[in-house]
Amino acid sequence: MTVAAPPSPPLGAAYDASRWRRIRGPVCTIGGLGLATLALHLRDPHSSGSWGYCPSALLGIYCPGCGGLRAVNDLTNGHLGAALSSNLLFVLVLPVLVFLLGRWALERWTGRVRQPDPRRIRVFVVFLGVAAVVFTVLRNVPTGSWLAP
Repeated sequence: MTVAAPPSPPLGAAYDASRWRRIRGPVCTIGGLGLATLALHLRDPHSSGSWGYCPSALLGIYCPGCGGLRAVNDLTNGHLGAALSSNLLFVLVLPVLVFLLGRWALERWTGRVRQPDPRRIRVFVVFLGVAAVVFTVLRNVPTGSWLAP
């Protein structure tokens, strides 16, 4: 015998679930990211192999994420310049991600349901994808070597 899940509320309608049920996703996500940030602060990724090795870096190719762990460590130590040097794209995208996480948590807290605009999401994803590809190519050619971690 299977039990059907309760129907989800229609988009644009207020949740009638308890506040904890609404906020559980953002709390777990933000809490997990906070624990990962704390771990990166306490265990320095600047030491070779302290967090393992990136497969693409071992092949001599810097992916868009290479240097991201070091950038988080640098930011938690207050070294913005070093973080920018480790991974410029990550540091530039980080405020947008923090804003989106904060908005998600606030909307869940208040019970507001936002209907996402598919065009805006598509534009954001395409822009981020193109930026990641351009960033990856640039940091792997001699003229953009200053972008390499």
